[in-house]
Amino acid sequence: MPELPNTLDDAIAQAQSATQAALAAGYTRLQVELVFPELKAMPIAQKFISTFHDRGAGLKLFFTDSGIAALAKRDWGEIPHPIRSLDVAGSRQTTPVEEQVDPEDEIYVFVAPSSVEVSPVEQICSVVGERPVILLNPRLEDVATIGIGYAGRQLRQRFLDTIEPCYYLRPLDDQSAVLRCYPAPWQVWYAPDGEYQLIAEEQERPDSERLDEIFAGVLGQSAKPGLFAGFQQFLKALGR
Repeated sequence: MPELPNTLDDAIAQAQSATQAALAAGYTRLQVELVFPELKAMPIAQKFISTFHDRGAGLKLFFTDSGIAALAKRDWGEIPHPIRSLDVAGSRQTTPVEEQVDPEDEIYVFVAPSSVEVSPVEQICSVVGERPVILLNPRLEDVATIGIGYAGRQLRQRFLDTIEPCYYLRPLDDQSAVLRCYPAPWQVWYAPDGEYQLIAEEQERPDSERLDEIFAGVLGQSAKPGLFAGFQQFLKALGR
């Protein structure tokens, strides 16, 4: 059973293990999320992709735009993996999908794609077939962009629902967190006395209503102080 990580490096190592386990199980569309507002995508990506060092040029890394891709090339030094950008302007992709995908590619990692980039991400996923795709800290489900009507439902059914969340870590406040580390189910952790304890396991990601039910069952009818109120202590612990 996975334990709640104590540091950010521990969380990244967990995410790497969960990703490798999901790939070994045959999943080809994966999602890795460390849900902390203060975290920057580039350093997380640099550490995360180290698990694929043996892939060499077979791993292709996508950033959302050419400026971020250029920064990665400059700051990361010599790495064997090709770095590309989605180059989205409005809803148009300036580089055709066919030119983003090469026969020698083995695996693709998209770093922090937002709902603005959902169309080219989906197109590339369609073109690459069964080759694995990993979405690292994506923000694809912005309702304001993809919509809540028919088009939004179709996008979820056609694409978003095909992605397996192999790793997910989100602190709810300084006493509780949600963790999913494949192949384990979704877990809810609570630290009433400073030491985290597993209080629930769920087959699906618990929404806010289900979380309220879980904590009500643990705490009775008493309100949980600070529930969903802040992230400070947990973020501080992860940042050590």
